[in-house]
Amino acid sequence: MTARIGPVKANPYLWPYDGSVPVANTALICVDWQTDFCGKGGYVDSMGYDIELTRAGLPATARLLDHVRGLGMLVIHTREGHDPDLSDLPPNKRWRSAQIGAEIGSDGPCGRILIKGEPGWEIVPEVAPVAGEVIVDKPGKGAFYATNLDLVLRTHGITHLILTGITTDVCVHTTMREANDRGYECLILSDCTGATDPSNHTAALHMVTMQGGVFGCVATSDDVIAATEV
Repeated sequence: MTARIGPVKANPYLWPYDGSVPVANTALICVDWQTDFCGKGGYVDSMGYDIELTRAGLPATARLLDHVRGLGMLVIHTREGHDPDLSDLPPNKRWRSAQIGAEIGSDGPCGRILIKGEPGWEIVPEVAPVAGEVIVDKPGKGAFYATNLDLVLRTHGITHLILTGITTDVCVHTTMREANDRGYECLILSDCTGATDPSNHTAALHMVTMQGGVFGCVATSDDVIAATEV
């Protein structure tokens, strides 16, 4: 028997809309669990934010990874970063980062900030990719922009996405919106995400539930695990 996910106890409807989905048609996307966003000395830490807020979703994400890996689910990790020569870094993005004291491309405790190949750009050990998992490198907030993510998903026959990562209100939300517009049925997990401001995290999750689930649904990792049929 093929393993299936769903129906998941979610808000505002039982996810997915079509009752349940084979694991083979589902992917777990882990958005930007990088040192620069949730590690000591990284980009977010250098800006003065509390990294315990962005690290909050790590334990649940690690547990969920163990679960879906056992099912053979496709796992995709994303990393935000720019080329060392900064040729793909928009001037306004660089300017904004400089205003807050953590200019992208400048030297920091974890190497050059948000630069490919630097220690800060790497995914933290708690949720690091294992052999065979896909890694998508992206220059922007959304994981579909200027990447091959959509091609990878369609090549694997993926129709449903479960999202974890940071930050809830920026890169995860942008990716969910992009996926929704492309017809993917999306579920974001409240205990597997985090933001630099708790109110932003809450607001971002609330926005998903509006208009009957305008971008998809919200649930927890426990809800997903409980709704797995092997």
